[in-house]
Amino acid sequence: MMIKAVLIALVMMVSPALAQHAHHKGPNGGPMEDVAGVHVELVTAGSDIIVYVTDEAGKPVPTSGFSASALITAGTQKDTVKLEPLGSNQLKGGIKAAVAPGSNVVLMIKTTAGKSGQAKFKI
Repeated sequence: MMIKAVLIALVMMVSPALAQHAHHKGPNGGPMEDVAGVHVELVTAGSDIIVYVTDEAGKPVPTSGFSASALITAGTQKDTVKLEPLGSNQLKGGIKAAVAPGSNVVLMIKTTAGKSGQAKFKI
């Protein structure tokens, strides 16, 4: 009985931590993650990678002055792309071929406030 209580307590403690890292869909249909003090939404369209940046309230965050790159892996294929500010709250870059379903994307980002971090996505 004691072991069962301990297991239940562990599950209750771990569940919120797992929920914090769950990807939710953003307004543009891509997965979202919190990184470097902002929310990022990753969208792929053919060979293009677009990252939409918003604050906690969902308002666009200007990306001028941000630096970012993405590492895309699919099987043994690896591509790295520098993402450039585009529009008011977007970062965009492209790779040679279309981003394949099942690819993993690691986004590295640095904000104008000097905060940096990375987020991992499965497409």
